[in-house]
Amino acid sequence: MVYAIEINPTNFAPAKIATVPSLMKIILPLIMTAVAVFFLIILFQAAFKILTAGENKETVAKAQKTISFAVLGLILIVSSFLLVRIIGKILRIESILPF
Repeated sequence: MVYAIEINPTNFAPAKIATVPSLMKIILPLIMTAVAVFFLIILFQAAFKILTAGENKETVAKAQKTISFAVLGLILIVSSFLLVRIIGKILRIESILPF
């Protein structure tokens, strides 16, 4: 006698990730959240350096440069994410759209 069960998304949770698009729907929001948290950490760190710099203009300039690079990085990540969504809409490829 052979016992076998059918694996489907209702009785086996990892079966919900059967394709690359379904995996991307899980991973992309996590990556975007991690990027936002990383941006906030860098922003707060640079702001703290500005607040504690006192009369040291060199430290303030470095912290301002750090803030500008953090904003530039955030803009780059968000624009690339939006570009992928726009290309997916234009080409009508629903599998690369994470939401």
